[in-house]
Formats: sequence, C-alpha cells, structure tokens
Amino acid sequence: MENKIKIYKQGLEEYPKSSIILGNVLMLLWIVLGTLCCWFFHPVVAWIYLVFAIVMVFVVLRKLVCTDCYYYDKWCCIGWGKLSALFFKKGEIEKFPNTLGLKIAPLTYGLLSLIPLILISISLIQKFTFFKIVILLLLLLISFYSGTVGRKKSCAKCKMRLICPGSAVK
Repeated sequence: MENKIKIYKQGLEEYPKSSIILGNVLMLLWIVLGTLCCWFFHPVVAWIYLVFAIVMVFVVLRKLVCTDCYYYDKWCCIGWGKLSALFFKKGEIEKFPNTLGLKIAPLTYGLLSLIPLILISISLIQKFTFFKIVILLLLLLISFYSGTVGRKKSCAKCKMRLICPGSAVK
C-alpha cells in the first residue's frame, strides 16, 4: 500500500513525546481560550463552541484525516495517529491526499480562531477589561504559532509531507 505513494523517507517514523505533549497542551489551551472568548459574549455560545471544537478536533477530523495517514497507530506530531487507532479502523493511505478531512481541516481550525476573535471583540466593545485583552492576545499568539511556526516544524519532519496538500513545506 505505502509503496504506491511518495513517502518522505527522511521524515520521522514517530515524533518525540515531548513535542506531542507540547502540541496537545497548545491545542487544549487554544480550545480553552476560544471558549473563554465566547463566554465573554454569552455562556451558551461558549458551550456550543466547546462541543464543536472537541467533536471536530478529537473525533471528526481524526476519523476523516488520521485513518488514511501513514501515522495511523503511530506517534505523529501531535499523537493523533494513536488516538485515531483507538476508535477507528485503518483506512487507505492512497486516499489521504483527497480525503474530505483535509478539505475541512483548514475551515475547522480557522473557525476555532475566527469565532472567538469576533465574539471577544464584540464583548470588548460592550465592556472593556484588561483580562479580555490578555485572553485575546494569548489566543492570537497560539493561533499564529499553530498556523505558522508549529506547523512548519511538524511538517518538515513528516513522512506525509510530499503528498499532503496541507503541508507547510514542500
């Protein structure tokens, strides 16, 4: 199966546990900060955002992306190959470049930042507090890091980088 597609041979077979832990901490912090931003706007919206984020990030995208990945049942850059293997059967690596998950992942992660940014901005107009500014800045920092520096570092070492349409390095 894997010999029909181009795997980046210099890529890591499995990522170090320290980077996996950091990646998961940052993802959880991103979701918590986003939820807080939504909470400032309205608690019900925060609960909807939190459920959306958890379901999309830890279930839907794991099924739609990770099952067809080289790292299925392996320690990928964020460890989700292992998570995916706990809940879903292995897919076909040849399907990876065209999987629906790769098409909706950018939208999902974009919404994880955009919705909270819009809602906290509205909340700041309604009532300005320094705490909201701190939360906003932290969300911006994590969003920026995840979308640029963190992604490039992970993609540079990934075996899937040659066939992944979302790779930050080609």
